[in-house]
Amino acid sequence: MKLLSFAVFSLLLLGATTSRAQEPVAFKTADGITVYGDYYAGADPTRPVILAFHQADFNRLEYREIAPRLVKEGFSVLAIDQRSGGDYGGVENQTAKEAKGFWVYTDALPDLEAAAKWAREKHPNSKLIAWGSSYSASLAIILAAKDKDIAGVLAFSPGEYFDGKPSVREAAKSVTVPVFITSRGDKEKVIAKLILEAVASKDKTQFIPAGTGVHGSSALLQPQGKAEEYWKAVDAFLAKFK
Repeated sequence: MKLLSFAVFSLLLLGATTSRAQEPVAFKTADGITVYGDYYAGADPTRPVILAFHQADFNRLEYREIAPRLVKEGFSVLAIDQRSGGDYGGVENQTAKEAKGFWVYTDALPDLEAAAKWAREKHPNSKLIAWGSSYSASLAIILAAKDKDIAGVLAFSPGEYFDGKPSVREAAKSVTVPVFITSRGDKEKVIAKLILEAVASKDKTQFIPAGTGVHGSSALLQPQGKAEEYWKAVDAFLAKFK
């Protein structure tokens, strides 16, 4: 009974700690849309902030399990709901719900820009790292090409999702910061390789998983054994920002 009570107490304590670390935030984009997100504060406010962007039909819940691990590694994390997204994991995409409309992928770029602006104001002395999943992986590359405050990019399953308007490979030619790209082991890796080859930075990594792999950042949500293959590569890349 004592052991059971201690276990229950530990779970409650863990839940309380997690809820304190996860703070709901909201801010406006340049075109007047309210973006909602979860902010996970790292212990040191001067350490890098990871801007976490979800894939199509998803929301910030894609990072609910990923962000706490990144916080343990010393990073702060801002995970947002983009207007081009949906309900995932039983949670509403608040940004998409309030924005009301048919949004194509590129319409979400102001959401990413607003997230970078919020993080810059919250952490004026920190590096910003853009982390994208699927279509937002491509937008993260475009963001890094435009915003010189972005110090690094992690792109999970990027592609030419925008019919060349804009071209991700063209944007990659202006990216001079470290870039990490990974994707499924099928034709996705071929597209990812073409994008990475276009990146101007000499510090660039393409991680190709064993087997077929998983699309987007959800690769880190697989059963622990499979996810750790990705995590090892991610941790090695992020180590240069510590």
